[in-house]
Amino acid sequence: MRPLSAYSPCIAERFRYPDPLAYEYRECLSVLHDLPPDYFLAGNGAAELISWAARDAANLGSSVLLSPGFADYERALKCWHADYHFIPLTLNFSSHSQPFPYSLSADVIWINNPHNPTGQLWDRKSLEPLLHIYKLVIVDEAFLPIVPGGESESLVPLVADYSNLIVIRSLTKLFGIAGVRLGYAVAHPERLHRWFSWRDPWAVNSLALAIGSRLIRDQRFYHRWCTTVHQWVARESYWLTSKLDSMPGLRCYPSSANFCLIRGFDGRCDVSLVFLREELESKYSILLRDCRSFAGLGDSWLRIGYQSRAGNRRIVRAMRAVLSGRHY
Repeated sequence: MRPLSAYSPCIAERFRYPDPLAYEYRECLSVLHDLPPDYFLAGNGAAELISWAARDAANLGSSVLLSPGFADYERALKCWHADYHFIPLTLNFSSHSQPFPYSLSADVIWINNPHNPTGQLWDRKSLEPLLHIYKLVIVDEAFLPIVPGGESESLVPLVADYSNLIVIRSLTKLFGIAGVRLGYAVAHPERLHRWFSWRDPWAVNSLALAIGSRLIRDQRFYHRWCTTVHQWVARESYWLTSKLDSMPGLRCYPSSANFCLIRGFDGRCDVSLVFLREELESKYSILLRDCRSFAGLGDSWLRIGYQSRAGNRRIVRAMRAVLSGRHY
């Protein structure tokens, strides 16, 4: 087989080995968050970084997780045979930030902000005291850049003052680049140097690093894009949740993120929504998130990600058709 360089030298140049230190990408993050580059580590998506956070957590003792919650934290802790337990989250929440509920019976606490799958935004003032209680505080802010006003609740500005704080971010949600696999951790340099020594060489590929640098290098573009996304979330959240609230047999929960939870409820008890999800998929090619993978939720729950207005209208029409037992 002929090497790529035989066809075009520029092709070989574009596909050289990636920079293992992700220097350009970290420089861009440094400007974005006003922290030195050593406080950032590029990740092959947030999932890789969650795994290294779990290794640190396993060495410190027991972890506490919210239920319901993102299943990847439990997955990562199991990889390192870590001890963990759940505290139940009361599903009485609002579309505004509120105090974080916590348990003192652990050494490490894992936090989603905003929380997945509820979309609840936690108030930063209620998170700061946790830094004086736990040996390690791990905050997953993957969805936070999407939330209107969400950056005011970020813990990234506190990282320089607290060596026991890890913040994990992703570009996946904000820019819709899930297949690129790119995120970053913000933590004290000593911790990130240790993670770097654990990982495989060239953990993040050249294309991902180039795309990430391009998206955040121009601060004016970045902030304009965030404004556009915030306007979309606010507009479609109001429109879609109002339509869902009007459907009999469903209860729609408020969310600060770009998704919301719905619950099958007949006024007395929960009702399974498996039929709704399966009918939407088979008849209308619409996929709603099955929530049975979230600890604490069952088959009466579904999560809906916001689309364009046309896409949201299509979801609403199809749901009304299935719930009324007819096609549209």
